[in-house]
Amino acid sequence: MSTSSPQRGIAVWGISLLAAGFGLLTLKEGGTILFGDEAARAAAGNYVPFVLWFNFLAGFAYILAGAGLWLRQRWGVWLSAAIATATALTFVAFGVHIYSGGAFELRTVIAMSLRMLVWVAITAIAWHGLWRMKSAMPARDMR
Repeated sequence: MSTSSPQRGIAVWGISLLAAGFGLLTLKEGGTILFGDEAARAAAGNYVPFVLWFNFLAGFAYILAGAGLWLRQRWGVWLSAAIATATALTFVAFGVHIYSGGAFELRTVIAMSLRMLVWVAITAIAWHGLWRMKSAMPARDMR
């Protein structure tokens, strides 16, 4: 069954809001640990600093990707793919950290798995909803 343009529009609209919302939550949670008091850091447990910093900084990219997807810009698709790739690479580095005996929290493994799933899904939906749709447009209508 083929997907009609209105359904694609709703899907892209949904993932753009998901991306931006995910970015805002990421900034709030990461910022609380990075810039909060000692109690916030203690509550985080055995957090891994490079993972925390990556996720916090990626939160800005999440919001930017959400805006690009909302505006139906191809760069939003590319940014989503870059976020998924960077998240995968950070997850691999995190795995090396764990394998090397580094301290970590199970919730970080779960959170990174969720981030991977979300960004791969966002990228796939964005590619299908924007990239392919724009490929069929006349050049004068592309942004």
